Amino acid sequence: MSKTTAVSKVDLTKIMPYGDTMNDGQVQMSFTLPVPDGDEAWEAARQLARKMGLDEPNVVYHRDLGIGYTYMIVYGKCTHSVDYTKIHVTKVESNVMDRMECIKYMEDHFNRPVVVVGASTGTDAHTVGIDAIMNMKGFHGHFGLERYTGMTAINMGSQVPNEELIAKAIELKADAILVSQTVTQKDVHITNLTNMVELCEAEGIRDKILLLCGGPRISHELAQELGFDAGFGPETYADHVASYILQELVERKRV
Repeated sequence: MSKTTAVSKVDLTKIMPYGDTMNDGQVQMSFTLPVPDGDEAWEAARQLARKMGLDEPNVVYHRDLGIGYTYMIVYGKCTHSVDYTKIHVTKVESNVMDRMECIKYMEDHFNRPVVVVGASTGTDAHTVGIDAIMNMKGFHGHFGLERYTGMTAINMGSQVPNEELIAKAIELKADAILVSQTVTQKDVHITNLTNMVELCEAEGIRDKILLLCGGPRISHELAQELGFDAGFGPETYADHVASYILQELVERKRV
């Protein structure tokens, strides 16, 4: 059977997890329970899986983590399906250009450098995200904004107060502010990002600058709900960010 034939038999209005055969619902999940490893712990895991809607749950791996904690891997059959044809995801709508295309785009549309400032703000000490987007070496073969001729990219690092990032943006008359949020425990990123928008509004620059955020738990939909122009989640690179900034600036006639 060809791959095309197999795919054609999928009912996109009722898609389910696929394990060994179509629509078998097989899933694997892992979690830790605050109980000692043993028969009771395994049964607790199975009961939890059933309450999550899984049929025939089975603990296929368990490990004693010490001090009364047990790590489990459970197999089971999902009994639910979703209508794939009705799914709509809010995402950044821009034509993604590579670095050289972005440089050519700036040459064609701008008579000045495009200025971008970014940082990991608040208590976030992680720079892996902002470095991947801004540093010259970039990440995974995608060079950062510092390597984009025609663009001035200022990476302020980690644990930068929102006020300092905004002050630098005002000083440099930046076109865009990038906020990276890697630490998200207890939704601290929501509080920090909300504060960022409020401060920009208080400084009177919110409508004069592109405000972007990114991180492992960031989506474009969440970013817009918080008052940002765009949000970039996992598997996005400098190409995506630069393409959006440049096209949005041209759209807003800020060239």
